[in-house]
Amino acid sequence: MKRIECEFEAEVLAAVIQSRWPERVDPELREHALTCEICSDVATVAGAMDTTRDEMRAAIVVPDSGRVWWLAQLRARRDAAKAAGRPITAAQIVAFGCAVALLGACFGATSTWFQTALGALLTSAKGMDMNALVPLLVEHGALAACMLAVVLLVPAALYLTVGRDHK
Repeated sequence: MKRIECEFEAEVLAAVIQSRWPERVDPELREHALTCEICSDVATVAGAMDTTRDEMRAAIVVPDSGRVWWLAQLRARRDAAKAAGRPITAAQIVAFGCAVALLGACFGATSTWFQTALGALLTSAKGMDMNALVPLLVEHGALAACMLAVVLLVPAALYLTVGRDHK
């Protein structure tokens, strides 16, 4: 049966961690570590970890405390400004939606050609011919194209603007 513990394992580990291994330890402990598989493994692994720790400690660059404080203050201000701007952005989106709805209602109520086209579209959807709608679109094609562009571009611009604020 293979041993899984050794009574000198803790002593070997302490010697390696304290940088006393192998020169500044008792000769009996050194001889035991040469013959004991567990203690030799502990010495090898702990030595490698100790060496790596020393190398990493030399490579660590700790920033100046003033710089850390200043960056923390900048981040706190930026987060506070972002949090304060969220309700304002939401109010602007609601106001924009109301303005577009009001503009659409005014346009729909005052434009006879739009009402005629809408009526023709609704009746053609019920089975009537689309020929009544074509002359209206030809006559007011530029206006219809501009309306289509506004309907497509304004939400895209709004999405990009709001999306940029939340990143």
